[in-house]
Amino acid sequence: QLQASGGGLVQAGGSLRLSCAGSGRALSTYKTGWFRQAPEKEREFVAAISWNGVTTYYADSVKGRFTISRRNTENTVYLQMSSLKPQDTAIYYCATTTLVGYPRKESEYYSWGQGTLVTVSS
Repeated sequence: QLQASGGGLVQAGGSLRLSCAGSGRALSTYKTGWFRQAPEKEREFVAAISWNGVTTYYADSVKGRFTISRRNTENTVYLQMSSLKPQDTAIYYCATTTLVGYPRKESEYYSWGQGTLVTVSS
């Protein structure tokens, strides 16, 4: 199971750091991604990181504002979000994949945890 945490209410321009912790399984061997789902919208890819942290990739909408990282000794993946915008408001989820390359589709990930709500006020 994965547990996402760190969400909350923040003003536009502010920052938040989300955490994704592996409970009962080691995250360190998996590529891990963050997705988000805004009200009445489909879940969309945000960012992902390789198992060793060497490779990261982002959705264009967050590139330059969000940073994904991991600390395998703590079995945790982070998403540092800066310069937040109201359109970043969503429930954020983390999930893992064993696919090589740069998977971005929801269907390419599994072991979804419960999400954490991020609300950005204008």
